[in-house]
Amino acid sequence: MARFARWTGLAAAAVLLVGCGGGSSADSTDDDKGEGTSSATPSSDGTPLPASLTSQKLAWSECEATSDAPAPGGSWRCATLKAPLDWNKPDGETLDLALIRSKASGSGGERIGSLLFNFGGPGGSGVSMMPSYAGIAGDLHERYDLVSWDPRGVAASEGVRCRSDKDIQAAETVDATPDDAAEEAAYLKDAADFGAGCEKAAGKLLAHVSTTDSARDMDLMRQVLGDNEMHYFGISYGTELGGVYAHLFPEKVGRLVLDAVVDPTADTVGHAKNQARGFQRALDNYLKSTGQDPKQGTRKIANLLERIDADPLPTSSARELTQTLALTGIVLPLYSEQSWPVLTSALDAAEEGDGSELLALADGYNERNASGRYGTQTHSQRVISCLDDKQRLTLEDTKKVLPEFRRISPVFGEFLGWDTAGWCHDWPVPGQFDTPEVSAPGAEPVLVVGNTGDPATPYEGARKMADELGEGVGVLLTFEGEGHGAYGSGSDCVDSTIDTYLLDGKAPQDGKVCS
Repeated sequence: MARFARWTGLAAAAVLLVGCGGGSSADSTDDDKGEGTSSATPSSDGTPLPASLTSQKLAWSECEATSDAPAPGGSWRCATLKAPLDWNKPDGETLDLALIRSKASGSGGERIGSLLFNFGGPGGSGVSMMPSYAGIAGDLHERYDLVSWDPRGVAASEGVRCRSDKDIQAAETVDATPDDAAEEAAYLKDAADFGAGCEKAAGKLLAHVSTTDSARDMDLMRQVLGDNEMHYFGISYGTELGGVYAHLFPEKVGRLVLDAVVDPTADTVGHAKNQARGFQRALDNYLKSTGQDPKQGTRKIANLLERIDADPLPTSSARELTQTLALTGIVLPLYSEQSWPVLTSALDAAEEGDGSELLALADGYNERNASGRYGTQTHSQRVISCLDDKQRLTLEDTKKVLPEFRRISPVFGEFLGWDTAGWCHDWPVPGQFDTPEVSAPGAEPVLVVGNTGDPATPYEGARKMADELGEGVGVLLTFEGEGHGAYGSGSDCVDSTIDTYLLDGKAPQDGKVCS
């Protein structure tokens, strides 16, 4: 079971995974001049941070290869930052955060500073994604150091693995849209077992991986990197993280871009409804592009999923395509309009009784490789979001809202409705808020970018984020297009507007539209 919340796509699913060395010694060609000289920010209780944190020198070294991918090479360097395990006790135990950086090329003018990226999730590895994204951010790289990190509880930053590969595959047979009492019990038991596995694997870290914790980590990075202001590019969940940062540190906001925006006013049920609307909207647009009537096409796919629920499809492997895997396989290509032909082929094959193509798409989303090894992004996504989200729906609560979910989307509504009960069921630690606080009075303008065809973070969330940031702070840029995220998607208007803001500090007029 996985929430459809992260920044992804066929290309993103195939991105090379980049490992990061321990940073035991500084690279002679990558000095630390300018680091550790920025203005300081106090800890969560208002006391100054200890010098052992703010004055630490990062030992940048060549990034190492992982078992899955070669090292990025070139100008990329990795280091480890120490941050408090508990931000209420900054003098206490620390944890290690993995960072990656490539210094500004200098070819486009005077260096501005560091530009910190978060690619979404929650649970996405910035260390893995940053080198592949650098091609999209080429103009920005001329004047910014491109920097990203694995947030706490993610990948190389003490990443959490809640269950074994064998157990993950076994859980794929659990029906995520239960049809009777026995399936409901199995669904909730699987959810509780997952939470127990996370508690066993993470220990005390489980209570310290919230979005607020990561926002405070970001400000420590700003200080250690030597930047007086935070320049940031957040995508998908990264927009929520950026909004929380702006709320906590409005006086430190420099140039912030929030692209593919999570609605900060939506609680657990509201977020799930938003996603049901967003994916149904994307599916309708996909069906229109193939010449089908959206209502008829939707009914055809819903009927296919119902048949698979009753009788899973065979595949070219020994595994069967279940309804949940089939739905996940449909979701992945909806993240990018360029992937729609792949969806057509997979659906056609499934109608003919072959689930192989949809299974391959689901495996891409679930980070399962050919040897049966699964990634841990979904694990990290869940431990972070369940610490953030206070709302815990009971089985009875969920059953009351299921009819509305079904009305919103005959294809995605049932799954996302049941997700409100199962995602954080019997979670070992309580959640922190109903909705994140992102108001940032006094902050510099923040550029909020919404895509009208975004499936995972529907466009309406961008307007709400801009409003919640506050008058004179949130500046909305609308892209009339398809896919999850606008920057680098082929719109010269979007790219030039964002580049001008980040490079020249000139925000567009609020409400600008790029088609």
